[in-house]
Amino acid sequence: MGSESELVRGDPGQANGVESDRLEPQKGMNTVTRPRILVVGAGFAGVECVQRLERKLAPDEADVTLVTPFAYQLYLPLLPQVASGVLTPQSIAISLRRSRKYRTRILPGGAIGVDLKAKVCVVRTITDKIVNEHYDYIVLAPGSVTRTFDIPGLTDNAFGMKTLAEAAYIRDHVISQLDLADASDDPAERAARLQFVVVGGGYAGTETAACLQRLTHAAVQRYPRLDPGLIKWHLIDIAPRLMPELGEKLGRSAQEILKRRGVDVSLGVSIDKAGPEEVTFTDGRVVPTHTLIWTAGVVASPLIGTLGAETVKGRLAVTAEMCLPGHDGVFALGDSAAVPDLAKGQEGAVCPPTAQHAMRQGRKVADNVMAALRGQPLQPYKHKDLGLVVDLGGKDAVSKPLGVELRGLPAQAVARGYHWSALRTNVAKTRVMTNWLLNAVAGDDFVRTGFQARKPATLKDFEFTDTYLTPEQVRARVAGEALDQP
Repeated sequence: MGSESELVRGDPGQANGVESDRLEPQKGMNTVTRPRILVVGAGFAGVECVQRLERKLAPDEADVTLVTPFAYQLYLPLLPQVASGVLTPQSIAISLRRSRKYRTRILPGGAIGVDLKAKVCVVRTITDKIVNEHYDYIVLAPGSVTRTFDIPGLTDNAFGMKTLAEAAYIRDHVISQLDLADASDDPAERAARLQFVVVGGGYAGTETAACLQRLTHAAVQRYPRLDPGLIKWHLIDIAPRLMPELGEKLGRSAQEILKRRGVDVSLGVSIDKAGPEEVTFTDGRVVPTHTLIWTAGVVASPLIGTLGAETVKGRLAVTAEMCLPGHDGVFALGDSAAVPDLAKGQEGAVCPPTAQHAMRQGRKVADNVMAALRGQPLQPYKHKDLGLVVDLGGKDAVSKPLGVELRGLPAQAVARGYHWSALRTNVAKTRVMTNWLLNAVAGDDFVRTGFQARKPATLKDFEFTDTYLTPEQVRARVAGEALDQP
């Protein structure tokens, strides 16, 4: 693997990989010998930023720390293919510990609060210990969480599609519904277990419904007691069109593909109530089901709310250089930042929360952090969108690269080619390509691992949105630390 596509592992000089062995600064003083750069989040934005800092910083120019609960970068666009079993989980979980440089310290935990005035980030480690991490420069790339609404039963009964664990769990769950339906002699239970509801007509929801429908369609052939006609997939969205960013023609093409496969697409509809064994739509329909997958958009990480800074629709308001106004050394990007979209030339336009923008913003932020470190001028972020790709599984896809509308195999080639080229390491590329080829030749597997079968897996269980501190709690904790110092 080339050094350009590698990240780094924790500094062996760090005690337990969590506490820093450097001297902690006294209040109002900086006693360390090198500036401290803290990067929060190991998504597309955070990883690209750290990679560039690794390559461009002189060895003694700064210390770099990456805060992340998992020592891998998740290639999120391919998550539906993990849920459907086309790809293995390991193939899109790209390790951050494959470097030979050992420069960046990985702090295993999640940032739960930031005190901008004291320049302290509060981190809950994976052992639930809370530590204060001091910084001179901070890059906020905590990403986003699933957007939910105050719908009765939603967070208790719906599954999400935002983490690797959720995708793996959903695969087991869907296959288990076939097993349980096959074992049941109750026609009503059998019918309920073979109905599946996906909420969200964006890329995640459409690809999830498409990929999992293919899985169940292939799997049911191995269940001679089950009537394939009983399997019903519902894709619903409150918007009038699927994936409106693709344009009316391609959105309609995707909808026709799904309908041809037997997926019931309902637009202008949402969920009114979610129960453990049925879902009520806003148009009054009641669907008996044990599977509700919620993919109705994302919102910025709750970490942004701990800063007490200005936001735009929940995303941190930053300049075109991705700096937080009024706070030196604070940068924000990716899904959690409202970065002005200069390429559109429209007042108030911000970059959409896509991997394409996050990766390029990560590199630009790294350049601006180094420029600030060296007393040089910062440069604005500007990037023209290259287009969108949607993989519907098999030979079906719709894509719009550089404004050119494609369908079928050409669109599939573009979609998979783009995802393959965007993977960060050669190891990941090899694994993904091997999985694709094996699936194309040998077909799907229908193994239910059962690893997580007895663990909770609904929306409220995976994203830990209740672990963040309030701004007042952050300030109180930092103030308490200062009082404890001699």
